[in-house]
Amino acid sequence: MLKLVELLVRKDEYSHEEFVERWQADHAEIARELPGLKRYSTSVPADPEAVEYDGVLELVFEDEDALNEAFASEDGQKVQADAAEFVDIGAGPRLIVEETVHVDE
Repeated sequence: MLKLVELLVRKDEYSHEEFVERWQADHAEIARELPGLKRYSTSVPADPEAVEYDGVLELVFEDEDALNEAFASEDGQKVQADAAEFVDIGAGPRLIVEETVHVDE
């Protein structure tokens, strides 16, 4: 499995709360339709004033081909266009990682 992890920064015109509402509601409805998506999670900081990022995105796909195909698809284009409305694209780091789970209770 391959995981895309991205630390997100909101656009200046959004408060942190507005960003979270948009991201975890309307945008999540669109994003969960990505073809080949195995797992989708979002995390927000417990103390948003103490950090420089507004959220952590995690998307899991079978492999790199599935990830690339998902974002090249029509649904993938919709997801990216919607995110560009409230996310400062490229402001935070993006990693493609292979996860190793050491404890899963």
